[in-house]
Amino acid sequence: MEPSTELSKRTPEEIFAHHAQALGAEDLDAAELDYADSAYLITPSGVLQGKPAIRAFFAGVFQALPQAQWNVKTTYVDNILFLEWTADSRLASVSDGVDTVIFANGLIQIQTARYTLVPKA
Repeated sequence: MEPSTELSKRTPEEIFAHHAQALGAEDLDAAELDYADSAYLITPSGVLQGKPAIRAFFAGVFQALPQAQWNVKTTYVDNILFLEWTADSRLASVSDGVDTVIFANGLIQIQTARYTLVPKA
């Protein structure tokens, strides 16, 4: 990966493109690179802070939705991304994913995530 000075120059679109690629590849190391050390991930289950907690959250997503097919619709406004998404895997699906992502200094600083995981029979 580029040096941290290069990371700080990324646009929100570049950050999310990398993040989406990392998630699609189920690459926790690459996904973690996109978050600030003190980043927050806010979900209905609670507030997570820091890379270790966020990494654990995504490990759970990959376990629940292995090799998922993702469909995302993005709306960018300045340093904010509004994301609507769906996912379909052999174990479960999501049809109502909604996230908000706030970027600064080339990294994700705050993210909200809300979705309903529907297990398959």
